[in-house]
Formats: sequence, structure tokens, C-alpha cells
Amino acid sequence: MPASILEEGGHLLDAGPTRDTVTRLSCPSCGSAHVAQVLGDNGGVSYVCTSCGHSWS
Repeated sequence: MPASILEEGGHLLDAGPTRDTVTRLSCPSCGSAHVAQVLGDNGGVSYVCTSCGHSWS
């Protein structure tokens, strides 16, 4: 039995490469990556570019 949780999970670090599942958004107007996710009308999700102010959903 491992002496610590670090020893228990240590073998997981050697599992190999993991897939990058991060999705990068860019503004369709100016192309900037400075995009914030905001709560839209009726609970929907919208996005706003913090560089140029363009918003979309």
C-alpha cells in the first residue's frame, strides 16, 4: 500500500501524452483572441470581444 496519495497517483503521470481539448475562440470581426463568455438573453450563452466590443452568440 502506498505511503501517500502522491505515490498512489504517480503512475498516472506516466500515462503518455494527453489530447489538448481547449477550444480557442477568436472574434469574427477583428480576429482577436480576447473573448469573454457572457450570459445572454433568456439564459443563452453569448460571447463578446474585449478588444473591439463585437458580440455574438
